[in-house]
Amino acid sequence: MSGVTTAGAAIAAALGLAAAAGLLLNRRSGVLRETAVEVDVDTNGLGLSPTGPTIVHFTAVWCGPCAAVRRVIDQVCADLPGVTHVEIDMDADPNAARKLSVLSLPTTFIFDAEGRQRYRSAGVPKSADLKAALQPLLT
Repeated sequence: MSGVTTAGAAIAAALGLAAAAGLLLNRRSGVLRETAVEVDVDTNGLGLSPTGPTIVHFTAVWCGPCAAVRRVIDQVCADLPGVTHVEIDMDADPNAARKLSVLSLPTTFIFDAEGRQRYRSAGVPKSADLKAALQPLLT
């Protein structure tokens, strides 16, 4: 019986660890993280605006949460004239995804008018977070 008890305890511990890891990952989902280091990425061909900030959103047809990101970004762009939105299908343009190290969908970037990456988010970002990040870039 001690073998069954040990196995049960091991399974319970593994499930607890998996649940904790899931909670940590979900807490980070959609959070905009400022790019701390100057990221040297070739942004040619991404369609960035030279006159204001650009939101670049990586998506795919099969990505359910990508539709939610699209709605949030469309609303933010409607509220903040001068912000450009570029949507890139990861399946159609895998090179762009590779250039920016996109590993999961949805992934959203904010670039300033000079083409520097300023923010990155994996998951569905909040409208208020996007607006707060974009407003200083509009001046």
